[in-house]
Amino acid sequence: MATLTVPATIPPVEEDCEQLRKAFQGWGTNEKLIISILTHRDAEQRRAIRRWYADSYGEELLRALSDEIHGKFEKAVILWTLDPAERDAELANEEARKWHPGGRALVEIACARTPAQLFAARQAYHDRFKRALEEDVAAHVTGDFRKLLVPLVSAYRYDGPEVNTSLAHSEAKILHEKIHKKAYSDDEIIRILATRSKSQLLATFNSYKDQFSHPINKDLKADPKDEFLATLRAIIRCFTCPDRYFEKVIRLALGGMGTDENDLTRVITTRAEVDLKVIKEAYLKRNSVPLERAVAKDTTRDYEDILLALLGAE
Repeated sequence: MATLTVPATIPPVEEDCEQLRKAFQGWGTNEKLIISILTHRDAEQRRAIRRWYADSYGEELLRALSDEIHGKFEKAVILWTLDPAERDAELANEEARKWHPGGRALVEIACARTPAQLFAARQAYHDRFKRALEEDVAAHVTGDFRKLLVPLVSAYRYDGPEVNTSLAHSEAKILHEKIHKKAYSDDEIIRILATRSKSQLLATFNSYKDQFSHPINKDLKADPKDEFLATLRAIIRCFTCPDRYFEKVIRLALGGMGTDENDLTRVITTRAEVDLKVIKEAYLKRNSVPLERAVAKDTTRDYEDILLALLGAE
């Protein structure tokens, strides 16, 4: 499901580092060389490159990259080069500090990752920023969003397949009752969404549809302009159909008056090693245009090149 392509034979890590060092030297930076190496190495290989580079040259690779490249291309390269947990920590910190109701990075990290990945992101956040993720979310997010997001990012859900069908039936009724009363930030809604396993939530959402003849997200569209309702829908879609959720994020990032590079970069760098191939298929089905073509139309130069490489374009 990943779009990342790694050569069958990988050069020794010291050779990759020497090539990267050469890319930074001389007259101008060799951006194509940077892209050709880093976008064809998996997380473990990139970690080894960073370690060898620092040990050999006495300088962090991320610092060297930041000194040589800039703007949206720099952000894409840095996010990609980070370990997945470090990347999530960086994205979470950026969103928490600049919180606005339409933000989705915290929801994605809390709901589209496995419990172990969320836990690793929280550990990376603590190491990187010397604070807890939930501490910063509580400090910067306000109102009902704080009430919802703090327990979401604090959760450590059961990750197995077991499901309690009677519980799913009863909690579907609870969700329907609260939504019918427009008590969208009720403690019971937040408790269910923030604590139940993915398998249990899927059973609950299926029971909701069986009992009330339509999906739960249909009832959460009562006010399309309500960002809290949009956040609840995003949470549910991250659990039920992450490929369609991320397809929509990309579609909106590419479809406005200007390209939303932050959303586009976030999705491509976080999903390239996970399920970006499935997201590409969803995009093609929904828009009748290959995602690579849409990205190439809305981006340019080195930024375009790194995104297309991560999309698996030849």
